[in-house]
Amino acid sequence: MSAEFVPAGAVAPPGLKGLIVANTAIGTVRGDEGWYHYRGHDATDLARSVSFEAIARLLMDGVLPESGGGTAFAAELATYRALASEARDLTVRLSHTDLDPLAVLASVLPLVVDPRPTIDMTHAERRRAVLRAIGVAPTVLGTVNRIRSGGEPVSSDDTHSYAAHYLRSALGETPRAVHAKAVETYLNLTAEHGFNASAFTARVITSTGASVAGAIAGALGALSGPLHGGAPSRVLDMLDAIGDPANARAWASAELNARRKLMGFGHAVYRAADPRSQTLKQVALELGGELVERAIAIESEVLTLLAEHRPSAVIVTDVEYYAAVVLHLAGLPQDAFTPTFTASRIVGWGAHILEQANDNKIIRPSARYVAAGGEATARSRRARNSPAPTVVTP
Repeated sequence: MSAEFVPAGAVAPPGLKGLIVANTAIGTVRGDEGWYHYRGHDATDLARSVSFEAIARLLMDGVLPESGGGTAFAAELATYRALASEARDLTVRLSHTDLDPLAVLASVLPLVVDPRPTIDMTHAERRRAVLRAIGVAPTVLGTVNRIRSGGEPVSSDDTHSYAAHYLRSALGETPRAVHAKAVETYLNLTAEHGFNASAFTARVITSTGASVAGAIAGALGALSGPLHGGAPSRVLDMLDAIGDPANARAWASAELNARRKLMGFGHAVYRAADPRSQTLKQVALELGGELVERAIAIESEVLTLLAEHRPSAVIVTDVEYYAAVVLHLAGLPQDAFTPTFTASRIVGWGAHILEQANDNKIIRPSARYVAAGGEATARSRRARNSPAPTVVTP
């Protein structure tokens, strides 16, 4: 896989920010311009016009189904929803523990996904393993929420859409169409987002030839961090703590003075508006209610404060802010927010796993050695190990 690499010995920027490490046809993020693409298509345009299954087909296979439905692919994906008895029993047993839902999924996947190293599989076999992982994700994650909410697991053989199946698994009943559509829009917006931390983790692990389940387990670990996938639930905590929008500036100012991050504001990539946040704000307005009105008022106050606090910086409302509002209004508890993100982003991981495996080279960067005296010791060792110069007698 050819790409623009830094010269040997050069030091990459902190966090690899802006560094190109590979070529990809899956998608791109143009943060300075405020847009992102799925395989050449504007992602926010697709989010409101096609199904999640159609976006999954586009990201996985590079094909956008005609009319945006993805019916045949949806049927294929639905065949992978059901859990065999061993995987179902493990899901139920782990749901009664304090294990993170993402860790539950990582524990179950080896039981349902082809365990072979990707390096020993054909593309068709890898694709089937990835689809199996995507298919069971909403079943497992939804079941965890259902059990921890005091309910009984529901059957996984329904014919609902991916989004509706996830909500039914999580809440125990067929969701209202407006809620299923709102959650589907959220899933559509977050299925892929460039070389983010979890996608890059999946590619690094895949580059070793590891199994699909192993690569996804690594991605799940990366997503479990609050700076990546855990912010939406904290947004609701923030909105509750502020209460009246009149309190927003004082509350946010106190947080900034304490050097704490305001969840839902600022993004590692976007310097123009986050288009995902803008789209979800429209979804929230369509759902309506007091929480939406309060969130909009608080957003305005906090953005004004941030502009005064850091006038040279461009700080935008990120996707997690209105994601929290939309997911809450759809009936999902805060503990299910990051798992919902997972049910979406697993499609992007799958696409990256397939792309990496199809043209693989192990990802193995270097680090600058900064131990005290380290470089001097290295020079001394190099000198001792260098061959003696050849003396030529005239």
